[in-house]
Amino acid sequence: MTNLPDPGLTPPPSRAAADAWHWQLEDAQGAVVEGPAGGAFPSQGDAETWLGESWRELRESGVSAVRLFEGDREVYGPMALDA
Repeated sequence: MTNLPDPGLTPPPSRAAADAWHWQLEDAQGAVVEGPAGGAFPSQGDAETWLGESWRELRESGVSAVRLFEGDREVYGPMALDA
């Protein structure tokens, strides 16, 4: 008998992955759009720093507003990306 994990089993997502911070990008009508998303962030501060550095590029690609989420929980938004 070994203590190796069964390769047929997929481990559940880690709590950290489930609670990752991420942005939802929206167009002018409020529809969710794909864009140059930053992916998942380990903290709210990291997510907000990325947005501060990327909002112009997002706006130029057609993103009008963003919403910040921690996992499935909406933290705030929509926040317009006006100049």
